[in-house]
Amino acid sequence: MLDKILFKKPRNPLETGEGQAAAERPVEPAAPALKCPGCKAALRPEELAQNHKICPRCGAYFRMGARERLASVCDGGAFEELFSDITSGDPLAFPGYPEKLERARRESGEAEGVVCATGSVAGMPAALFAMESAFMLGSMGTALGEKVMRLFEHAAKMRLPVIGFTCSGGARMQEGILSLMQMARTSGAVKLHGDGGNLYVCVLTDPTTGGVMASFAMQADIILAEPRAHIGFAGPRVIEQTMRQKLPEGFQRAEFLLEKGFADAIVARGELSRTLGLLLKLHHRGAAS
Repeated sequence: MLDKILFKKPRNPLETGEGQAAAERPVEPAAPALKCPGCKAALRPEELAQNHKICPRCGAYFRMGARERLASVCDGGAFEELFSDITSGDPLAFPGYPEKLERARRESGEAEGVVCATGSVAGMPAALFAMESAFMLGSMGTALGEKVMRLFEHAAKMRLPVIGFTCSGGARMQEGILSLMQMARTSGAVKLHGDGGNLYVCVLTDPTTGGVMASFAMQADIILAEPRAHIGFAGPRVIEQTMRQKLPEGFQRAEFLLEKGFADAIVARGELSRTLGLLLKLHHRGAAS
């Protein structure tokens, strides 16, 4: 006798509504892949995050946000932000500048091009700042200069070392001479901090150029740099056109600056936290009560 199941009509999920429910169920879109600037491979965001935003295939460095920078070196990823109320205005009524500022705030998620904070690194208290590349490429205006200046003044008062992460395209042209004045103001604050015998360590990241490079970025007691970071004042093309000479290979890269004595060490991103902690312990002198 034949089994009755052979003649049983298969169930159609469309008739019961099961297929329709599955079709209507929303599917959460996957995060878009990121293209490596080196090997051009498509990388998942979580894959990069687990590797300090370094391509696991070719070792190319992706840029990090200011808060990512601070969290990557502070104990437990925790820090206390300072001067968050200081933001850029439009002192020269530059056409289109307010709209550009609003777009930068929206795209970067930051109110200004630098984040200042206090925290601990390897158990050592420190004042820290990190520049935000997604905010007009960390260009220096009056608000950014004011925040950096106040951080050094606060660190001098509290006898705290300063750790800085620079990333900048230079001075902000929409603020004219007021932007250029920040070079002198921040330099004076660095000197005030240093005159008190306090340590300043600066980490040059890609890119550190223009007025930032010509002021507080290169005035640290110890200057570190990430591999292959672009560091310089004027751009290579401008220099070549002015000098009418071909620049050497790797000019304005971190390795070139290390060879010429403009940087003390090149430190891989994964080693920064340990290196900074060691430097703070070697130069520890106690914070003010």
